[in-house]
Amino acid sequence: MRTPVILLNFKAYPEAMGPKAVALAKVAVEVSDRMGASIVVAPAATDIARVAHEVRIPVFAQHVDAVEAGARTGWVPPEAATAAGAAGTLLNHSERKVPRKDLEDLIPRCSALGLEVVACAGNLREAESIAGLSPEFIAIEPPELIGGGVSVTKAKPEIVSGAVERIHRANPKVDVLCGAGVKTGRDVSRAIELGAVGVLLATGVVKAKDPRKALTDLAKGLR
Repeated sequence: MRTPVILLNFKAYPEAMGPKAVALAKVAVEVSDRMGASIVVAPAATDIARVAHEVRIPVFAQHVDAVEAGARTGWVPPEAATAAGAAGTLLNHSERKVPRKDLEDLIPRCSALGLEVVACAGNLREAESIAGLSPEFIAIEPPELIGGGVSVTKAKPEIVSGAVERIHRANPKVDVLCGAGVKTGRDVSRAIELGAVGVLLATGVVKAKDPRKALTDLAKGLR
């Protein structure tokens, strides 16, 4: 994905399921085109194929499982995400944590399939550890701030700058995103000032009264 970037996680919110997922993705396309912004969407697994078919911006999975394709009822191997049209995937989000051994398996498998990985970390120690596995991106997201009213860039800016420093020291090839409470263009621009290459967010757009307006404001922060 092109940076600086806004990665919009649809989670399992009813406002972003089925036809509403397609509608929200099309809003992201419109804002991306109008603002010249890089925006990536991550719909639920059940909506990846339909969203990827309808829009030309990158579509990411929210999670993939460390299982081989085959007799795996209910699981989502990386190959399934690729076949559905995903260009990348989140891994290890605070709402869907992944054991270390699974990350060790998944990250190289995703890379071999051409899936970019955004591995999430809740603290600096975890971020530094994951950097050694060489995902393309690490998103630093203090779990206590996710979905809240205060951005990590305001509440704990040292977390973002510290993550950038420690991740780059461990692996200079890994870029850093930040998330948790990001809702405004100023939050985005501050994240970039602190060394991140973009933001990962959900609630600030998906639950907004006017998602187009919210996403437009966020996109201004990429400039």
